Amino acid sequence: MSGMNIDLHIHSSYSDGALTPSELVSLAKRLDLGAIAIADHDSVAGVSEGIAAGLTLSINVIPAVELSVQLEDWNDVHLLGYGIDYCDHIFLGQLNSFRERRERRNDEILDLVNKMLVAEGRAAIDIDEVLIFARDTIGRPHIARALLERGYVENVEDAFRRYLEECNVPKSYWPIENAIHEIHRIGGVAVLAHPTSISKDHQELRRIITGMKILGLDGIEVYNNLVYAEEMEFLRRLALESELLITGGSDFHGIEDGLEMGKGRGGIRISENLITPLKFLSAQHFE
Repeated sequence: MSGMNIDLHIHSSYSDGALTPSELVSLAKRLDLGAIAIADHDSVAGVSEGIAAGLTLSINVIPAVELSVQLEDWNDVHLLGYGIDYCDHIFLGQLNSFRERRERRNDEILDLVNKMLVAEGRAAIDIDEVLIFARDTIGRPHIARALLERGYVENVEDAFRRYLEECNVPKSYWPIENAIHEIHRIGGVAVLAHPTSISKDHQELRRIITGMKILGLDGIEVYNNLVYAEEMEFLRRLALESELLITGGSDFHGIEDGLEMGKGRGGIRISENLITPLKFLSAQHFE
């Protein structure tokens, strides 16, 4: 893959990332990336800041979002929307409803974590300690960082293993049909993120993606940090056979050891050539 490198799947502190949109753009500049997509979970609150920073540093910041959707018996399937109208009032209203549900969920998670801490003879964590690491709303990684700041855990992974996995509370999800329709309504392109997180069985994954294409899916994230070379090649071939767009992104949050913006598993770099088909398909909001 040649040309300028890009990253079409990055998270900011407006969802569960560690860095602000401006900091992400600055990092992209230092890494010599030509374009990034800030795709926060069920939030577009950081897009404007990212685009403004991108204009200053000559980085193409693509407006994007990552919706948590329900597909058949699977919850928390991730659907990326690229080139969306992130100012659409109907869409913002829907995101706000999900945000309110998320806030209630995160309050419940923090309460459960604090009950574990008290049972261990440790002081509970106040919500203000978590908000230091968040912008739009808190997420589990922000609670993890508060645990780390207190010295209760060795690292973020340790926080999830010891507290957050046990204290998890189910999320609310978009029905897949509604999510794809909404992305299209606001001029965007719907792409399935890290497909092997649903299933590693190739036959089952082929069935799932074929069904999603019937519902309007536009592409799949072939290059990501969850796939090995054989799986990446399977996804690439499946995308070509199904006439689906190919995208790639690191799923960078700024808290993962060994994960770098602009790279997929094995250090594979993501080429700007992937942007052209997205621009062609998207109705608006690309440079």
